Amino acid sequence: QVQLVESGGGLVQAGGSLRLSCAASGRTFSNYAMGWFRQAPGKERDFVAAISWSGRSTYYVDSVKGRFTISRDNAKNMVNLQMNSLKPEDTAVYYCAGRRSMVPGRELNEYDYWGQGTQVTVSS
Repeated sequence: QVQLVESGGGLVQAGGSLRLSCAASGRTFSNYAMGWFRQAPGKERDFVAAISWSGRSTYYVDSVKGRFTISRDNAKNMVNLQMNSLKPEDTAVYYCAGRRSMVPGRELNEYDYWGQGTQVTVSS
């Protein structure tokens, strides 16, 4: 069993930056691929970024490429999402997710564990 707790959300002006963190419990964290998803009001939860167990492979949705960076520290059981050049359309609740596989996925149903989410609001 893995528990995930997100932090780092908040209110920021367009063009600003935020760093989201996800703390994971469990001894097998390093065996899990991890991802970030987001859900804007009235919309479905969508894929944002994912990282393999080793951290060597990363994947992003096109709309955040070049602005967001996902990383992980297996020694600390942490996954981070550095978000730069934020836009109002990035406003959403951001969720950390864990997958019982070393290979990351882009679909909701590929992930087995979810955090409670953290709100990110970008003002124009």
